Amino acid sequence: MKQTIEQQSMAGKSLLSLQDLTKEEILYVLDLAAELKSQHQKGELIQPLAGKTLGMIFEKSSTRTRVSFETGIYQLGGMGLYLNSKDLQLGRGEPVADTAKVLSGYLDAIMIRANSHKMVEELAEHAAIPVINGLTDLFHPCQALADLQTILEYKGTLEGVKLAYIGDANNVANSLMIAAAKTGMQIRIAAPAGYQPLPEIVEKAKKIGDDPDFLLITESPEEAAAGADVLYTDVWTSMGQEEESAARLKAFQGYQVNEMLMNSAASDAIFLHCLPAHRGEEVSAAVIDGPQSAVFQEAENRLHAQKALMLAVMGK
Repeated sequence: MKQTIEQQSMAGKSLLSLQDLTKEEILYVLDLAAELKSQHQKGELIQPLAGKTLGMIFEKSSTRTRVSFETGIYQLGGMGLYLNSKDLQLGRGEPVADTAKVLSGYLDAIMIRANSHKMVEELAEHAAIPVINGLTDLFHPCQALADLQTILEYKGTLEGVKLAYIGDANNVANSLMIAAAKTGMQIRIAAPAGYQPLPEIVEKAKKIGDDPDFLLITESPEEAAAGADVLYTDVWTSMGQEEESAARLKAFQGYQVNEMLMNSAASDAIFLHCLPAHRGEEVSAAVIDGPQSAVFQEAENRLHAQKALMLAVMGK
């Protein structure tokens, strides 16, 4: 793997949200992800992170995040150490700052999938090693990187791409807003009242974007989807929101991404979903299992995008 100025500049850097990366750094990670994916498909073995260890802290259960990070660090020559938060002294009340300082003496980086974004910010503040946000209540930057990689593979560019997000304006939608602002995409978010993006995240995205009209927030799925290059959705009820399930099912009626909505998008539009998906709720089976769906390529790209990120921040 060639050493580059960009890679050196990112060494030791944490990623709590895509706000932490410049446009050039995001594009560098995506270029590196494409290179790593090509090498992987050719069966070429590179291990630039040999001897390095990634600690992976989980407060929430996971399929894609755990498997992609653990596999990714292994493929790069390092080791992933699974750390259930209940098994750490964090679960017995040790201060986050103390845990950060202790782990900094053992590990080369920390990936954490947590409930509270503030806790992850505190962890990063006191850690002497990179901290990667694997998901919090506010942001999911690693998912957004994989999304950007997938869009690039299908569209050849990010600049000017029209992305429509339909449904709950959650941590995924927040990260996509920041991603769009950073990379020149246009994003339209359709969500019912009470489930639209947080005003403070909207303001952050608007301050980043060069085009004041890059972001549209509406209650109309049809308005958001019209002519879109990418249609994106997520579950209506995320982990920790199970008690709200009935109210959410009622609120999101009419927000399903189905064949009718796909037909209102561009003829070559793709469908994305961060998974897991509930067929018959936020997306119809005909769409997610149909020819325009790129969800499993998107899921695979979690591996390649995260390998690129780990190499960028953990490499020499």
